[in-house]
Amino acid sequence: MIRTGIGWNRLPTALFGASGATCWRRLTEWHEAGIWQQLHERLLAELRAAGLLDLSAALVDSAHLRALKGGSTPAPARSTGASLARSTI
Repeated sequence: MIRTGIGWNRLPTALFGASGATCWRRLTEWHEAGIWQQLHERLLAELRAAGLLDLSAALVDSAHLRALKGGSTPAPARSTGASLARSTI
């Protein structure tokens, strides 16, 4: 979904065994239940225990987090998409 950029309604039902709407609903439910966080923590713990966790090239992006200690109010995000050309008609 994220890599192809297709909409949930165009997700191939036969490939996943559920409609795009069902996949979206389950993803949302799992996120709200904390399943993705638990999965992430377990994966990191297992990699660390096996000596396979290499954080030397880790990247952390916190642009989506609020500054709790006096940060300014965030400005609306600018679009990174291509702009439409003006009509010549």
